[in-house]
Amino acid sequence: MDSIEPLAIGVCSWSLQVRSVPELKKLLDQLHVDVVQIACGDPVHASWEEGDAMPDAARAAGFRMVGSMLGFPGEDYTSPQTIRRTGGFGDPATRAERLRILEWGLERTLALGLRDIMFHAGFIPEPESPDRKPFLDTLAQAADMARRRGITIAFETGQETAQLLRLTLDELACSNVKVNFDPANMLLYDMGDPIAALEILAPDIRSVHVKDARRPQVKGQWGDEVPLGTGQVNIPLFIKTLQKLGYRGPLLVEREVGTQADRLRDIAQGIALLRECLAA
Repeated sequence: MDSIEPLAIGVCSWSLQVRSVPELKKLLDQLHVDVVQIACGDPVHASWEEGDAMPDAARAAGFRMVGSMLGFPGEDYTSPQTIRRTGGFGDPATRAERLRILEWGLERTLALGLRDIMFHAGFIPEPESPDRKPFLDTLAQAADMARRRGITIAFETGQETAQLLRLTLDELACSNVKVNFDPANMLLYDMGDPIAALEILAPDIRSVHVKDARRPQVKGQWGDEVPLGTGQVNIPLFIKTLQKLGYRGPLLVEREVGTQADRLRDIAQGIALLRECLAA
């Protein structure tokens, strides 16, 4: 990521619903960007037609990768309740298996020539929960697996408040554990104000998903993901706050709703909005 200019605008590969590296390159060219956070190739978010040859194909494709993304088989985003039960390392019964999947993801990240991997850690237990220590022990194991390979792991925001994530990062005290900040997730999960959260998490923000949403109207249901600039994040203020806090990483547009054509249109509009924000 060190070779990427500060605040480079890019896209999350899974948002484009691509199945091959040439298709990804074609759509990035249509969007006039060459920066991408790339799915490792797990069965949840993306499977690549290239199979085990995907890393070599991606490295030769001519776009610039800033990190990888890993999802875990069995993660169920039907509702906030189902993902609470199935997400990340939340379920003690799947932790050992998911550490093995993470090990595969770390090796693929290295094969892609990258040193950053992003994933959802799962719903972090509160300090008074008896599962907090076993959960944090699992995260520490994950961090150590990555550290031995020279990789930084970044937990995506949203499934917890910024205060709880801040406490967790401080307790883990692992230099290679950072944050992939997604402001829309904080609204979708109704976990606080994304602008205020930036201030709390700023020292550890490694990468950013630029996505917009509206809070849920009924407690316990999802909020609504919407095109960039039409939700409650306040994208111009979000970008201005990132700049004020000294963030220098990429701005990765993410869109997870609609057909491929819908997403391509919304991402293009989002890129244009970001360029306006950066020029202001």
